[in-house]
Amino acid sequence: MLKRSRRKQLWALVALAVTALTLVPSALAAGHGHTGFGFNAREISGFPTGAVTLTGGGSYDPATGFVHSAGGFRCTSGVAQGKLAGCQEGQGVRWDTAELLRETSFKCTGQASETLKPIATDESTAVLLADFYRAGDGNDESFTAQMIVSPRDIAPDIEGMQNVWIQGVGCGSATVHFSSAP
Repeated sequence: MLKRSRRKQLWALVALAVTALTLVPSALAAGHGHTGFGFNAREISGFPTGAVTLTGGGSYDPATGFVHSAGGFRCTSGVAQGKLAGCQEGQGVRWDTAELLRETSFKCTGQASETLKPIATDESTAVLLADFYRAGDGNDESFTAQMIVSPRDIAPDIEGMQNVWIQGVGCGSATVHFSSAP
């Protein structure tokens, strides 16, 4: 009986140690000001041709420029302009981040009459330079384009919620979650 009780205590101690070790990276990230995010956009469009689904997430620090994020994408309608030109319907596998950008300017429709909107990276907006990969291209990026992810509306001059953007494709509405370090 005593051995069984001792074994239970040992397992409880091991479980506690494992739990503590899994919390250490989160505490370290929080201490360094990292912001975590995740999102799912069913349709990003607005330019003359093309539509893209985009999902993913990661972590970044606006103060240091650190970023590690990635996800999946698919062209649901062929893109004929901009940085994703040539992405045909059904193509697309994954994306990853090349760089965290401090700021950019964007349009949701590409129309000359649309006002160019400035936006900057902060604790609730990630402005990224991303590499997009199609199947068959291996580890060589197929496209490189800027993208924006935010839980708030980035284009209030356009009807509806616009909280994601891909350069040369347009804007869309996404389910987005951000968590900033305290």
